[in-house]
Amino acid sequence: MTTPAVSETPGQSRPVAPQLRSTGWELLAASFAALLLELALIRWLPGRVRVIAYFPNLVLIAAFLGLGVGALLRSRSSALLGAGVLAVVGLGLGLGRIAFTSEGTGEHLWLLYYDLPHDAPVVKGVVLPIALVFGLVALAFMPLGGAIAGRIRRFQESGRTLAGYAIDLLGSLAGVLAFLGFSAGGVRPVWWFTTALLAAFFSVPGRASVRFLFLLPALAALALIQTTDHARWYSPYYAISLTTPNDTGGISVLTNGSLHQFMMDMREHAPGPDNPTRAGMRIGYHIPVMNMKPLPRRALVLGAGTGNDVAVLLDAGVPEVHAVEIDPVILEIGRTVHPAKPYSDPRVIIHNTDARAFLESTDLKFDLIIFGTLDSMTRLSALGNVRLDNFVYTLESVRAAKAHLAPGGGLALMFMVQEKYIEDHLIAILYQAFDAPPLVWRGSHAVFNRLYLAGPGFAHLDRDPRFHDETFSQRPAFAPNDDWPYLYMAKPSVPRFYLSIGAVVVGISLIFLLAISAPLRQSVLQGRIDVEMMLFGAAFLLVETSFVTEMNLLFGATWRTSAIVFASLLFALLVSTLAAARRRVDARYALAGVIVSLLIVALLPLRTLAPAAELPRILFALVVCGVPVSCAGLAFAARFGARNDANTAFGWNVIGAVVGGVLELSSMLIGLHALFFLAALLYVLTLLVGLSQAQRSTLNVQH
Repeated sequence: MTTPAVSETPGQSRPVAPQLRSTGWELLAASFAALLLELALIRWLPGRVRVIAYFPNLVLIAAFLGLGVGALLRSRSSALLGAGVLAVVGLGLGLGRIAFTSEGTGEHLWLLYYDLPHDAPVVKGVVLPIALVFGLVALAFMPLGGAIAGRIRRFQESGRTLAGYAIDLLGSLAGVLAFLGFSAGGVRPVWWFTTALLAAFFSVPGRASVRFLFLLPALAALALIQTTDHARWYSPYYAISLTTPNDTGGISVLTNGSLHQFMMDMREHAPGPDNPTRAGMRIGYHIPVMNMKPLPRRALVLGAGTGNDVAVLLDAGVPEVHAVEIDPVILEIGRTVHPAKPYSDPRVIIHNTDARAFLESTDLKFDLIIFGTLDSMTRLSALGNVRLDNFVYTLESVRAAKAHLAPGGGLALMFMVQEKYIEDHLIAILYQAFDAPPLVWRGSHAVFNRLYLAGPGFAHLDRDPRFHDETFSQRPAFAPNDDWPYLYMAKPSVPRFYLSIGAVVVGISLIFLLAISAPLRQSVLQGRIDVEMMLFGAAFLLVETSFVTEMNLLFGATWRTSAIVFASLLFALLVSTLAAARRRVDARYALAGVIVSLLIVALLPLRTLAPAAELPRILFALVVCGVPVSCAGLAFAARFGARNDANTAFGWNVIGAVVGGVLELSSMLIGLHALFFLAALLYVLTLLVGLSQAQRSTLNVQH
């Protein structure tokens, strides 16, 4: 998806010339390499540069920018890709040795450098690594963008433009599916990059000197990736490793180099060293079950991890425990490494899924529901600013949990609170969900320092001064919800830090594009801005972001959801491309279709309307995502095909896409659902601009 579709005469069917077949295979391989490499960097870089875990969408935008700039360069060789990948890998490894702080970001970031030595350099602020990664990733993707554009240009010259664009989309779809397969299978990073670089090799010209220019740095990059890979396992979400047991007998579970969980035998009479730290941890985990009378018959642990909470419930004698954990590798670690072996007990039922998705789908009632330490150190998707755990800590999520409480049941929520406003948000969620202030236990228990209790099962503790907190006796006015799930932000706003990041991204993008494209530079100097193409780019990025978020609410924040969303978007673009090849569509009607369908999606309760069965639900998602995206593709193809200077128009479209990626930050102020309305508004403006241009053209002809 690197170059826009250019219309050809609809309805005409031309056989593919033999000389285009090899070009088609090269295009397929290059497009496959572009998407696979992009996703590989989105996964690999956060494991090296901590802060990138919170901004993977910037890697996505940088890759898109690089592909677009490369297309404008009109270079068909991807020989420099090897050097670009080596530079990005080297930068990631270099920045990964520095502890960057997050002062003044406006959002709490868990920047934990457990895998760095104590004497590692510390740098205040995180803008510098973000800017460096963004700029270098864009440079690295430029050779692939030129190679893809060069192949599509051959199809254009042969009158088969849309066939070339369709091959580009098929390659992109194959790259997405390949990476999702790698993620599901726990394949190590060196194989992600090897596969991408091998595919890219097919687009390198056959001269020995040029291929050597590609292979030497590519092999060096692969060697660096392999030799510096210290993770023990790779899950669909994290690079995971374990530490050796410490003086408490516990083992730390590290994800992307940061502390994620602490695995220890929490049973009351467990063997092991006896010290205050171990005793304090054990007390914290036992508080929920030891304070419920009678003993729960059925308990649920959301974010069960390796099984600490589960082991405690089993030790207390709970006859049925349901453990929900999104990461299959962490579940397996709990099954095989945890000293208490909680997942081997026949009383435990394991659910490898998203906590929110489980709450939305189960019919069971529970006497005790425990929200484990689900706080996440990564984003839900590369297309948004929502974290993996954000939809767990919302008012709707806790209300869903409350609906699954049996009569007399109780809910316990553990959390490591490091900012007062985070505690305020959690109190507000629980207060509004249960119409009463929660009970609060304050104490240091290694991975959490707050324990919030709510529901009739804990009502008898209201007179216990250890749990009573007058600070939260008044009902808070605002609680994070599914529309504004930003638990780690103090209030709805776009912090100055994010505005500065947006300015850096747009500034670097403009420098790249204006430096590369003389026609684009000239149009800026002459004040001829292609507003319509910019609006197309910005609106489409917002549509992608909105659907990724909506589908994660519909299916749960799992890697399978990403597969569904990306496949839906690419399939919809492919359908619109093939449709445009058969019949020209009036852009005005296509834009009207986009606007109407986006408004329908924004106004209808999709989760209520979606079928319960998995296959019909997937088909429902394909339709919901596909209709507006297909209409947008048809409108764009029609309007782009009317441009005299395709390169300049494409440059403005790339600038618009970058702006759209930055506009996604507005969800921190206006909410996620409003992005559908914002995208619809941008398409309305696109329609009005197109109508205005058509009217001016008519007047010019008349005169």
